[in-house]
Amino acid sequence: MKGSDNYMNLPDLKEAKKRTNKDIKIINNDYKVPKNMKTFGKNKKYYIKTYGCQMNVHDSENIKAILEDMSFTEASEMEDADIIILNTCAIRENAHNKMFGFLGRVKHLKESNPNIICGICGCMAQEESVVEDIKSKYKWVDIIFGTHNIHKLPSILEDSLKDNTQEIEVYSIEGDVYENIPVKRDSKYKAWVNIMYGCDKFCTYCIVPYTRGKQRSRLPKDIIREVEKLVSDGYKEVTLLGQNVNAYGKDLKLNYTMSNLLEDVAKTNIERVRFVTSHPWDFNDKMIDVIAKYPNIMPYIHLPLQSGSDRILKLMGRRYTKEEYINLFNKIKEKIPNVSITTDIIVAFPGETDDDFNDTLDVVNTCKFDSAFTFIFSPRKGTPAYNMKNDLSEEEKNNRLYKLNELVNKYALEANQKYLNKTVKVLIEDKSDKEGYLMGYTDTMKLVNVKADEKYLGKIVDVKITDVKTWSLDGILEKV
Repeated sequence: MKGSDNYMNLPDLKEAKKRTNKDIKIINNDYKVPKNMKTFGKNKKYYIKTYGCQMNVHDSENIKAILEDMSFTEASEMEDADIIILNTCAIRENAHNKMFGFLGRVKHLKESNPNIICGICGCMAQEESVVEDIKSKYKWVDIIFGTHNIHKLPSILEDSLKDNTQEIEVYSIEGDVYENIPVKRDSKYKAWVNIMYGCDKFCTYCIVPYTRGKQRSRLPKDIIREVEKLVSDGYKEVTLLGQNVNAYGKDLKLNYTMSNLLEDVAKTNIERVRFVTSHPWDFNDKMIDVIAKYPNIMPYIHLPLQSGSDRILKLMGRRYTKEEYINLFNKIKEKIPNVSITTDIIVAFPGETDDDFNDTLDVVNTCKFDSAFTFIFSPRKGTPAYNMKNDLSEEEKNNRLYKLNELVNKYALEANQKYLNKTVKVLIEDKSDKEGYLMGYTDTMKLVNVKADEKYLGKIVDVKITDVKTWSLDGILEKV
């Protein structure tokens, strides 16, 4: 029977952890839509719900294009969709809860219309416990696929329909690099560009090396070709994506690293270049020098700290000390004019004492980050930290997060206040949530609401900042 485990590819965290010396394959022609699926979506609509990081957002752009290759069109509301896909995140428990909560809404729709197809993909689909839950409690979910085989969606869907079973196709492998997968970009002005996949850092709290596979880089020529096409299509900005972009190229054996790639991307003359996310371990002087040299590489660095305690950093497997982090921070500040630096911080990691937490506050007071994403430690099943003892009460965890956020907010507002009455360049990209305004970002990644006509969408304009808040700026167009 097709629905039995013998005919499913189920996730296996032990297999996902394996790393070998096997060469990564660059595969150029694996994506195809079976003939009978090319018109399957005619007069039908799709809806995608995306959770998590920029990589997930970009994966959803690929999924949209694949569905449109099958003749689907996009629905603005889930209730109008014939196929609903949840692209999931496994970083924190909160993301798990949101996904399962959303599944409840999908089930309600499916009860009134059994023909609706429901699919789950992304990082949660790579977790053994999640897939076991879906198999046993959510048998009405039609397809489950992981992060390694998004391009196989048409055939996965075809198999599910043919056999009328729950189709599970998740591979716990090191992975390869697949080129020429179609993409439907969410913006006409800004584009995500994957430069690498996977991660080999294995921080003790992080599930990503298990869900995304081995660190593997795209070839420089393929990345540059993609950016050049974006330039010719009128795009203003690219963001280079990877779980740890600073490690780009280490697996290529080409003596070509992130600093080389940044320089070559800058030379395409795209107006703005960004990259996320960086690991302090791989952030070297050459990278800093290249960022400082090219004005179209934006002076914005996201540099996760995670903890300011050397003891906790060691337990996390981060491989740098508090002093090394601060030294790198200062070097970036000294060499890159007007640079904005943001960070990630986890509080209440197992074993974190008051002294450890105070060390984190000390780094925040020293660095005065432009902003920070802050989280209470969330245990992920299968990671080493999952089994570490944590004696902190929920009240204490929340108190620490509150105290940290007070400090982060203070410095975020101070950083923004420096922009008051100054004129900055802003890429106007969309309508603002603020009535009558458009929104965009400065080179330093500050959100700006601008009173402006829609004819300025997609343009980089001079904006005078007239009002400052903790997380955004307001401004008016500078008179020409």
